[in-house]
Amino acid sequence: MSTGMSTDRAAAAVAPADTPTAPPGRGRHLGLALIVIAAAQLMVVLDATITNIALPAIQTDLNVTDANLAWIVNSYALAFGGLLLLGGRAGDLFGRRRMFRAGIAVFTLASLLGGLAPGEGLLIAARVLQGVGAALAAPSALALITTTFPQGKSRNTAMGVYAAMGGVGATVGLLLGGTLTDLLDWRWVFFVNIPIGLAVLVGTNTLVEAERHPGRLDIPGAVTGTGGLIALVYGITRGGEHGWTNALTLTSFVGAAVLLSAFLLLQARTADPMMPLRLLKDRSRSGSYATMLFIGAGMFATFYFLTLYMQLILGYSPVRTGFAYLPFSFGMATAAGISSKLVTHFAPRLIAGPGLLVGAAGMFWFATLEPGSSYAAHLMPAMFVTALGLGMSFVPMTLGAVSDVAHHDTGIASALLNTAQQIGGALGLAVLSTIATSAANDKLPDAATTLYRALATKDVGLASRAGAALTHGYTMAFAAAGAMFLAGLAITVLAINAERQHTEDGAPAVHMG
Repeated sequence: MSTGMSTDRAAAAVAPADTPTAPPGRGRHLGLALIVIAAAQLMVVLDATITNIALPAIQTDLNVTDANLAWIVNSYALAFGGLLLLGGRAGDLFGRRRMFRAGIAVFTLASLLGGLAPGEGLLIAARVLQGVGAALAAPSALALITTTFPQGKSRNTAMGVYAAMGGVGATVGLLLGGTLTDLLDWRWVFFVNIPIGLAVLVGTNTLVEAERHPGRLDIPGAVTGTGGLIALVYGITRGGEHGWTNALTLTSFVGAAVLLSAFLLLQARTADPMMPLRLLKDRSRSGSYATMLFIGAGMFATFYFLTLYMQLILGYSPVRTGFAYLPFSFGMATAAGISSKLVTHFAPRLIAGPGLLVGAAGMFWFATLEPGSSYAAHLMPAMFVTALGLGMSFVPMTLGAVSDVAHHDTGIASALLNTAQQIGGALGLAVLSTIATSAANDKLPDAATTLYRALATKDVGLASRAGAALTHGYTMAFAAAGAMFLAGLAITVLAINAERQHTEDGAPAVHMG
């Protein structure tokens, strides 16, 4: 899920004032161009969550191990987040429309491979390839708005629609994933991307290419940065399964440390870095990135564990699980709309701070779940409260990260924010999965496997004990996610010192203090 600003007013802040306008005579194509970009953004964003609903069905059909189940989600987030900056740079060098097309083509092909996957290995590989395609397409989509749509109302509307797709994409993915899995088969959560992707490719002729910039791709940075993150996530996952002193676990952590250190050194010394360190020199901006890392860590895990809880413990069907997330969508939309108006009256930290506190309260509410908890009295209100808190945080964090940067850094600043959220999601899911699995297995060894076996043999007593153990693991993960939101709150209060927005010519701009 990418961060989304739900209104034109908020989204206008990321549109640089000196970008080229759309050429004359293309006005009649602007509506189609907006549909193309919105469809691509929605497809890329919803794929971060659409597989969550199908996870139990995938696990049963392909005999996926509990450890590898999280990788079906994490592999996409890691490839997407790890290569977003490289994808943005590729668009600058080789043409945004060309890279947008390449990304959508790769994403569509990967979706076909995922839908046809006979086992977990090819499925995870397809998810990685989907992430590569998304990393190529997403940064170029935002840049193409500034070259296709004229300045003013037209561009602001396009920015608002683009941001809205990011904001609702996660919930749309959950609803669509549930419906497709229930009515057809889990493989359709991948096949559905094929007609959308082909339609988007046909419609790309309506998009206006931007000028290219000199420079080169930072391949060493991409290899060391992405490799280091993968090694770190693998080490966390393996440590929870095989122990933190396991030889391969320790090797993974050492490899992660070496690769990530090399990445930072390369970024400081190369002329065309994948992640310009100058963007981190501003305290408010770096604070926004760090806060978004913690928001992503807690939010991705929320979808993952809530889906497993509703299907495995409460016995919800996939489609019922998808619709059960509607309060989350309503809460996010409501709070994002309110916060986008508040940013003109209050400093970002005065909006995001209370939002993160409310979000943490929602997570601690989830931490009180029991095997027989009521949806109406427990799940639904906790979901709405959590969504309200996160929705209040997204807009000020987004504005704080991408506003008041140099024109040539606007795309990178935006991509870095999305990178922080995706990488935070991958790291958070790895950490919280480890916590959940360890807590559940302390109550009952191999709790997840035991539950499947008990359900197959209709052993009600064993299923009840396994369900209680798994629920305990999930609640521990929710409590840890709440702590992550509180960590984000601390960063917001201490690091983000941006002032409130000042409206100028109808578009707000955040001034960094």
